[in-house]
Amino acid sequence: MNATLEALVRLQQAENEMRRVEGDLLAVPKAKADAERRMAEERSRFDAAKGALEGCQKARKQHEGEVQDLETKRSKYKGQLMEVKTNKEYTAMLHEIETVEREIRSREDQILVEMERAENLAAEVKREEAFYKSADEKGRAEVKALEAKADKLQAEVKRLTEERDRVATAVPEEAMELFARVAKLRGSGVSPAVEGMCTLCHVKLRPQMWVDLKKNEELIQCPACSRVLFYEAPVPEVHPQP
Repeated sequence: MNATLEALVRLQQAENEMRRVEGDLLAVPKAKADAERRMAEERSRFDAAKGALEGCQKARKQHEGEVQDLETKRSKYKGQLMEVKTNKEYTAMLHEIETVEREIRSREDQILVEMERAENLAAEVKREEAFYKSADEKGRAEVKALEAKADKLQAEVKRLTEERDRVATAVPEEAMELFARVAKLRGSGVSPAVEGMCTLCHVKLRPQMWVDLKKNEELIQCPACSRVLFYEAPVPEVHPQP
């Protein structure tokens, strides 16, 4: 293969590998954010379950305090019952006591409801806590692995950048200018040609151009996309032995 053509092919391979690694590196922040989002969602569900349980317990304590107040009021009314002097006053006081006792029963029913609800919520908190701890442990491990991956990819980008720059020094200035100009326009400056066509723009080459190209002895540009072409022999098929 022509030395300049070979250098351009190696340069394009280095560029391709560097872009692949840079793409992997760019994907790390999103993957890390996704892992942190999942951790936060599990934490939010756990906090919501705890908040619901705390709200239930607070409501129960409020009802219990109200029952104590109503029982105090009932005791007061019962004490006053012994002091009334007329049947009308006695009947009115009995009515007040009945009203208070009805309210006490209502609050006690609400306390039972909150107790049953608290039991269910406590079980939910336990489940959510287990889910959260598992997700948090998994998420932290994932974030740590992603950070390690990012460090490795950054080192790889640095290595590939140095390799690309080293390969570029072997490319003559005129060929380098051609490569850079086409790469800026097309995204790449070199393309393999297989079965008589450019593999990137898929344009069929003229027969004579294809014959000349297969020698890999000169720089030949694709008539459609202007990339420098090189012949890439097909990989031979391996047939299993009978």
